[in-house]
Amino acid sequence: MSTRSDDLEGFLTEWTAAERSGDAAALDKLLADDFTGVGPLGFTLSKQDWLARHAAGLEYRTFELADIAVRRYGETAVVIAQQSATGAYRGHEVPGDLRLTLVVADAPGSPRLAGAHMSFIAGTPGAPPIPGRP
Repeated sequence: MSTRSDDLEGFLTEWTAAERSGDAAALDKLLADDFTGVGPLGFTLSKQDWLARHAAGLEYRTFELADIAVRRYGETAVVIAQQSATGAYRGHEVPGDLRLTLVVADAPGSPRLAGAHMSFIAGTPGAPPIPGRP
């Protein structure tokens, strides 16, 4: 299997559904063993940390990707998208809109998410203001 468009689209649909529902077992199968996630404030999460987020209090009501752009480098795809979500972590609302970069690598059997990097989108609710603007 490779990170062709149809495989990648199916992978992103599966990953989005697993995040939305907090399905740690599904996420465990979708993430590479050496996965690293970078949150919007620059903190890093190992695969085990990422999987533990839902048990620790992360609950999404919605979780969607939009404005998806894909670049391929051999068997690796770099996906840049807008993540829109509603939910809470330990009673605090999560940012509604984030810019997301995903690194999806080919692996035996199916693609695996090797990395995720989230960034606030300046000027959106919950994010810092656009630089140079009040």
